Amino acid sequence: MDGEELALPRSRAANEKLHAMIPGGAHTYAKGDDQYPENLAPVISHGHGAHVWDVDGNRYIEYGSGLRSVSLGHAHPRVTEAARREIGRGSNFVRPSIVEAEAAERFLATVPTAEMVKFAKNGSDATTAAVRLARAVTGRPRVAICGDHPFFSVDDWFIGTTPMSAGIPAATNELTVAFPYGDLAAMEELLTRYRGEVACLVLEAAAHTEPPRGYLAGLRELADRHGCVLVFDEMITGFRWSEAGAQGLYGVVPDLSTFGKALGNGFAVSALAGRRELMEWGGLRHSGDRVFLLSTTHGAETHSLAAAMAVQTTYVEEGVTARLHALGERLAAGVRDAAASMGVGDHVVVRGRASNLVFATLDEDGQPSQRYRTLFLRRLLAGGVLAPSFVVSAALSDGDIDRTVDVVAQACAVYRKALDAADPSPWLGGRPVKPVFRRLV
Repeated sequence: MDGEELALPRSRAANEKLHAMIPGGAHTYAKGDDQYPENLAPVISHGHGAHVWDVDGNRYIEYGSGLRSVSLGHAHPRVTEAARREIGRGSNFVRPSIVEAEAAERFLATVPTAEMVKFAKNGSDATTAAVRLARAVTGRPRVAICGDHPFFSVDDWFIGTTPMSAGIPAATNELTVAFPYGDLAAMEELLTRYRGEVACLVLEAAAHTEPPRGYLAGLRELADRHGCVLVFDEMITGFRWSEAGAQGLYGVVPDLSTFGKALGNGFAVSALAGRRELMEWGGLRHSGDRVFLLSTTHGAETHSLAAAMAVQTTYVEEGVTARLHALGERLAAGVRDAAASMGVGDHVVVRGRASNLVFATLDEDGQPSQRYRTLFLRRLLAGGVLAPSFVVSAALSDGDIDRTVDVVAQACAVYRKALDAADPSPWLGGRPVKPVFRRLV
């Protein structure tokens, strides 16, 4: 692809068709064409490994595959064969399949800090089930979420806290309170202020920064002392931090945790896991009030569970987590060197754990800039790199990383010109990309 002549006529037509039939033009807001430079939002035809092809025939090295879900690479043979095998045997029945028992056994062996597990299709359902369970167990109404982490669920208890809160009653919003990451004093102050009201603490154990020393253990102690349920959202950290998630890496065990994304390598499967005495509230072997924990028609489709088992086996046997970290370290070092060599090392900034890299685009004053992000994404696309983040998949080769770094260097050269001009407008090609969470279209 020629950087000066990149055009996507078929993708543009496909985007118009998508918007005509699907609100937002995509089934996930983070995949919307408003997240990409104007007229440069490729519509995907297919993918294999770490590469995808758009409907215009262009090939890209892809990062952040499937919003971090496809961590082994597209069409991974071990995973697709496992799913194909079960599809041929039927995928959904009027009673549980033996595959459900096998998948639960496999999951609990991979995440030994959990004692029971229930599968679903998406992360929102699993995390909302954790909140409902915590409220039932504690008899308390409030949910405390980490305000520094961007997303927990599409359901009202969380979305009401975002700028896209239209349609959610104020009374619902008032029951969710936020706390800052890494600050135990602030956490204790919140729990004291709402003494006896907070059902659970919901957070990612780690995100773009590592947890401060003693923070997670401190949260565990505070949750115990105040009678709260500690919930780790492991949608991203699951498998990417360790096969057993962040809880396996940091050695702090939550009461409940939720997994998804990498669990199915693109297949729809998520999991709510946790302590038996809590999880049994959603079962048939306790004497208290029943909790409608998770009950989904497609929650235990055999092909998705088979895919999840294949993913876990592959991670353990092939050391995938270590590979993700090695690839991420190589990429981060290359991008930082490229940015520094072009004089924009303080403006194109790579952040996060090596297995979960993101980048920041900063303006002349060092502030986050959607306009400079637009410039950067536009140059990456022109070079054949589709990268809303720098989150790696295990299918990337060293050659893919090297090619990416070369394209980043070219993008940084243009970035330097824009900084010197104190105006990136000539290089935007249209309106800037937009944040997902915003009040107005």
